[in-house]
Amino acid sequence: MMYDTHAHLSGLSERGIDPRQILNDLFSSGFAGIIDISLEPKDLGSRVKDFSMYKQVRFASGLWPWPASIENREIRVEELKQAVLNVKNSELCALGEFGLDHNWNGEGKEGTSDLEGERELMEMQMVLARELNLPVIIHSRDAAKETAEVLKSYPQVRGVVHCFSYGSEEAKTFLDMGYYISFAGNLTYKNALNIQDACKLVPNDRLILETDCPYLAPVPHRGKPSHPGMVEEVYKKAAELRRVNIKEMSEQIKANVKTLFDF
Repeated sequence: MMYDTHAHLSGLSERGIDPRQILNDLFSSGFAGIIDISLEPKDLGSRVKDFSMYKQVRFASGLWPWPASIENREIRVEELKQAVLNVKNSELCALGEFGLDHNWNGEGKEGTSDLEGERELMEMQMVLARELNLPVIIHSRDAAKETAEVLKSYPQVRGVVHCFSYGSEEAKTFLDMGYYISFAGNLTYKNALNIQDACKLVPNDRLILETDCPYLAPVPHRGKPSHPGMVEEVYKKAAELRRVNIKEMSEQIKANVKTLFDF
């Protein structure tokens, strides 16, 4: 009874993998559920159409900080709002992923140097989440301090920092604001000691696990496209680090997913 709380199912299709076959196999064997994440509101409707026949799949959508979304943020956030409102409440469980990525954006980076605009795009989605009373799925890379500053400004909004890539101090900062922390396949990597240390200190009732598929395949699948079934390796690693058994881990994650996402 495991959950993958962050998967990009259409990304599997783009890599020549049939997500429906994977879902059929997983759900027939008792897999608990998957949250399918959209980075663009334009494809939210098609995702719901493709996968809503599976009662164990829920959906989320946000605006990743691409340069075009940052530049046209007022228009894009309105598009996101309309796309989200067109999905049934029983199918939509969160707003996101969205946030800050200073590995991609910033001076001399591949994306945009408009970090003020990037921050405003995040803030506008926090306002929308507050308006719609939805939890948020936060993307944060090389921007822990700036991400925390934005989240602190919206204390009414609840959510998760997904695919956590920082260390213990950053984890404490997000936890102190009431956020959940989610770990992905990179938790299993040999050199991910800072992430593993963070995993050890997250309280039981704030821990969530994911694949971020098709990215970050866990050991021993590293180098391949990941899929939701591989979340078992993330569960195993988290259970090892936290010195609990898989059954106990699964029951705790189930309770946390229910609390945060009502799923």
